Amino acid sequence: MLAVRPAHGEDILVPMDDRQTNHLKAYGAAFWALEQGIDVDWLLNYRGGSFMAPASPSIKQELRVRGVSFELLNGGTASKVISEVEAEGSNMSVVRLQKPPKIAVYAPDATLPWDDAVLLALTYAEVPHDMIYDAEVLDGKLSDYDWVHMHHEDFTGQFGKFLRYRNQSWYIKQQQEAETLARKHGFRKVSELKLAVAERIRGYVSQGGFLFSMCSGTDTFDIALAAHQTDIVPREYDGDPVDPDAIDKLDFSNTIAFENFQPNFNPHEYEHSNIDVGPPPPQLRDPSLDYFTLFEFSAKWDPVPTMLTQNHVATVKGFVGQTTAFKKSLVKDDVVILAEAPNRDQVRYLHGTLGQGTFTFYAGHDPEDYQHFVGDPPTDLALHKHSPGYRLILNNILFPAAKKKKQKT
Repeated sequence: MLAVRPAHGEDILVPMDDRQTNHLKAYGAAFWALEQGIDVDWLLNYRGGSFMAPASPSIKQELRVRGVSFELLNGGTASKVISEVEAEGSNMSVVRLQKPPKIAVYAPDATLPWDDAVLLALTYAEVPHDMIYDAEVLDGKLSDYDWVHMHHEDFTGQFGKFLRYRNQSWYIKQQQEAETLARKHGFRKVSELKLAVAERIRGYVSQGGFLFSMCSGTDTFDIALAAHQTDIVPREYDGDPVDPDAIDKLDFSNTIAFENFQPNFNPHEYEHSNIDVGPPPPQLRDPSLDYFTLFEFSAKWDPVPTMLTQNHVATVKGFVGQTTAFKKSLVKDDVVILAEAPNRDQVRYLHGTLGQGTFTFYAGHDPEDYQHFVGDPPTDLALHKHSPGYRLILNNILFPAAKKKKQKT
């Protein structure tokens, strides 16, 4: 995975520290270079996780068009930078990015970019991606992609636990479409459809896929997998009661990130389980006091978590969602915690492996909209082009490019 760029005439350095004019667009520029067959070196922990590539008129023009700042380095200066990064004793490293991953976002067709932070980031950074949903997953389309993001989905089949909106036209449409799709694929209930989708996605990861998710797409995924032998859905959502022995029938060997949790059986409570620490009451919420800290990893020995935490700051402002933070005591022991809140029981960002693949879960809904509500105006990332919270999302689309392509069986 580590590589050293050979010396040649001129290199371009895209700094990712405070001198960068547009951090988010820089990721899209790096992705564009990979699409053109240009290898990009990711200089981990060097000036905020900078990028280096061979200089050419086309890449200079692309950076200018995107508003991304860059510096030109002659061969000798570039070699000195590489030597500094790779020096023994430095917590820096060079990772060669070679092949852009093919990206899919698992979300309904009607999902608008501002309904999901990852869609918003991909759109603003100009990173190409496809939209897929339940039908495509069940039809075996996952194998066409290297990296898949699950938007704020409810894999338990409880329609986001938005029962209070049950008379709203958008809720009725969502429920009707889900029930129609379930029947079309031979499932009696939406929860059965969603479980089948979750199991397909789990299999995709184990065979070498890269999975990313935020907000309720994280915990409901594992809740559905744990409940594969029982019914945890209240009557209000599926017409029949919760299995009285549901807790005893939960299978945590089938989950990927969490264990020993308890689903929330209250149909009126906007919470899926005790995995989510949850935000404080509205009157106690103060965005200025909500933050989390990124862990520092060894760039030379732990390149993947280092890539995932590259940033120009070590502390990131917090943001809430249906799933705001993960309870640390319910995170599996083999999962790597990437960031946590000051009270140390709130995990905000984690990463793990399953078989040949990996998954990364990021709590919260929108890094630049502290408390997002249904119907809120879209976040304009042109106003947040240096967002540390959005940088964490975009780190995830590049790190698969540093890994050798694995055969999917």
